Amino acid sequence: MATRCSFENSHEVGVFSALTNSYCLAGIGGNENFYSVLEAELRDHIPVLHSTIAGCRFVGRTTVGNVRGLLVPNTTTDGELAHLRNSLPDKVVVQRVEERLSALGNVICTNDHVALIHPDTDRETEEIITDVLGVEVFRQTVGGQALVGSYAKFSNQGGMVHPRTTVQDMEELSTLLQVPLVAGTVNRGSDVLGGGMIVNDWSAFCGMDTTGTEISVIESIFKLQRSGTSGAQAMDIVMDMRSSLIDQLS
Repeated sequence: MATRCSFENSHEVGVFSALTNSYCLAGIGGNENFYSVLEAELRDHIPVLHSTIAGCRFVGRTTVGNVRGLLVPNTTTDGELAHLRNSLPDKVVVQRVEERLSALGNVICTNDHVALIHPDTDRETEEIITDVLGVEVFRQTVGGQALVGSYAKFSNQGGMVHPRTTVQDMEELSTLLQVPLVAGTVNRGSDVLGGGMIVNDWSAFCGMDTTGTEISVIESIFKLQRSGTSGAQAMDIVMDMRSSLIDQLS
């Protein structure tokens, strides 16, 4: 299921955390509330660890990873790199990347099989992504935006893209990724999906501003239905909400 949370006073939870099927990273904050929410939901399945990158806590935008590996920018200190390697599961490869576009979370979007990258990403970085994360790599834009990591979010179950993405582009991306896609928003209309939420194959966390309709769409496309709620029931809920919104606006 999808859980609403916030990092201190920010609803951009994807900026301060990163989530995969084998680990979760959380930036070091002034209080432990955000970390506690992540740990309560995930600790039975995967490790949740505090981390910084170059002394900064926006770990979600500077790193990118999947079940096999984690890529960090060249600004990462030796101590931070050692902490990540010691704390993450042994099967996860941690690799420092010499990339000009150093906010890796903004320029790369990946699941366990396919990665979309910014068209201007270095060739060497593309090869590292293929080797470390074990994925097929495609240079793409999403809704005319080159920052694919900011404007798209996908797991092995499904994905969301920028609300201005055309149907033709969505079909092309869905064919590349081999998962169903939907155009959507988070945090009451924000199109910055990568910054507004984190997701893996069984859970999602989004900002406190996220509306009930947005939560329903997230749970439906990422197949995160609450226990006892079938897919058909979830779609009925979404349709009811859409109908009520249309009634209010008309």
